[in-house]
Amino acid sequence: MKPSITVITIGVNDLEESLRFYRDGLGFPTEGIIGKEFEYGAVVFIQLQGGLRLALWPRKSISHDSGLPIGLTSSTEMTLGHNVGSKVEVDAVMQQAKSAGAIIVKPAHDTFWGGYSGYFQDPDGHLWEIVWNPQWEE
Repeated sequence: MKPSITVITIGVNDLEESLRFYRDGLGFPTEGIIGKEFEYGAVVFIQLQGGLRLALWPRKSISHDSGLPIGLTSSTEMTLGHNVGSKVEVDAVMQQAKSAGAIIVKPAHDTFWGGYSGYFQDPDGHLWEIVWNPQWEE
């Protein structure tokens, strides 16, 4: 299998609330909710870089589609990382997320490995790390 990911889908409890957070609060471009005509089809796609998409899909729809019961959630199962070009940008994104309604889990700080990062949770508890890595200058 060629290591290639084209869609990262995160389960959400309230699709409208998640749409407002990501589109209106963080400014992520999206066409909004599509697939409402299908019982378990309502979804939001957000175009990221290089053809990658972030999908917001109700947990009940993921449960129905996969056949797995809705389980307990844990914010430490995975993180979504957003790398930026400076400490100032980390601070700006963290503030934007907070203004959009995110919970700041760990304020931006200097890291042990020489970078700068902070963590926030979206309305469904998904954990985002906003990070400046001086070794990844673009």
